[in-house]
Amino acid sequence: MNTTLGTLFAKMREATLALAEPLEEEDCCVQSMPDASPVKWHLAHTTWFFETFILERFEPNFQPFHPAFRVLFNSYYDGVGQQHPRAQRGLITRPSLREVWAYRRNIDQRMAQLFSLALPTASAEPLATLVELGLHHEQQHQELLLTDIKHLFSMNPLKPPYKVLETIRKQVAIHNESVPLRASEWQKFDGGVIEIGHDGSGFFFDNETPRHRQFIEPFYIATRLVTNREYLAFIEDGGYRNALLWLAAGWDWVTQEKLTHPLYWQKSHSQFDSTWQEFTLNGLQPLALDAPVAHISFFEAEAYARWVGARLPTEAEWENAASLADHDRADYFGQVWQWTTSSYAPYPGYVALEGAVGEYNGKFMVNQYVLRGSSCVTPIGHTRLSYRNFFPATARWQFSGIRLASSSLPQQE
Repeated sequence: MNTTLGTLFAKMREATLALAEPLEEEDCCVQSMPDASPVKWHLAHTTWFFETFILERFEPNFQPFHPAFRVLFNSYYDGVGQQHPRAQRGLITRPSLREVWAYRRNIDQRMAQLFSLALPTASAEPLATLVELGLHHEQQHQELLLTDIKHLFSMNPLKPPYKVLETIRKQVAIHNESVPLRASEWQKFDGGVIEIGHDGSGFFFDNETPRHRQFIEPFYIATRLVTNREYLAFIEDGGYRNALLWLAAGWDWVTQEKLTHPLYWQKSHSQFDSTWQEFTLNGLQPLALDAPVAHISFFEAEAYARWVGARLPTEAEWENAASLADHDRADYFGQVWQWTTSSYAPYPGYVALEGAVGEYNGKFMVNQYVLRGSSCVTPIGHTRLSYRNFFPATARWQFSGIRLASSSLPQQE
């Protein structure tokens, strides 16, 4: 078997362990909301993926590590069987975190043994394909682990920081959440018939295919992201109180939830002043006004764009612009995922993978919007021009932000 693949597997699994290393056992077992998962569950589920889709199929004399884990750590694969309810993952006090570590070690050892076997081509090729999928799946959960632990820590009155280790920065590329941005600029694109989607070289998820032609009208797109300072102006102008700026469903959501600012923002009230603060992976910090606004829902992003006299880009516009951008002066990657107005739907000619792994993307192509780019916690090697992230319109706990677009040149600031 390919020793390089085995080396990549070991490094990826070590990177996940490094993310959990700064955490206490109590940190790893709690679920802060239904959309988030405990760290312990992430550690177990990524292991379950390799056990279920690879060892069960290719390992001689396969025996499950624990029969109950097949249900406990199945996320949404109906083709595999039942799943423990997502909103109740924080109630799984057993197995213990110690047992989950043992589970990971066991599966890692068995995977290493599998890599050492001389398999026939008929088995080696599909095995390599599934391992590669599993590695990228693990990277997705590395990012989710960080966004989920940030949400959990934000609920703690002590507002504890996540202690980022330097070894993690090298493996997972956690960037500073407060990178200042350059002055606003607009770039024009002529439109016409373009091609979007993955070109077939290197790894890709099935939802990025097939590459296809699409017509777009001429458009302008901002070369940088919307900042906290700019979004604060929207708040101070009554943006959260003006129903005319919001889609109907967005206005219903904002009023029902009584929202007045982005997730993780809070006012610091003292005897002398009232200033904004933001909870970050480094704990509670003064709001970095020139950093990109983050943890914004689609509804909030769309309302802001309407307020400023612009709009959000389509995913075709975004991919066209990002493919031609000067990335020394444009921040398409590495800060926040960027909302588009494109519903998450299949590309023309899309075909899901066969079997249970075909549930990976296709079954979610409804009632969600596409985000493009990558964030400050996206792992190294997990960023692609054609990558299609997706979340419901109300999702805010991910590092999601705003890039503006327009069909005509907007007024300059």
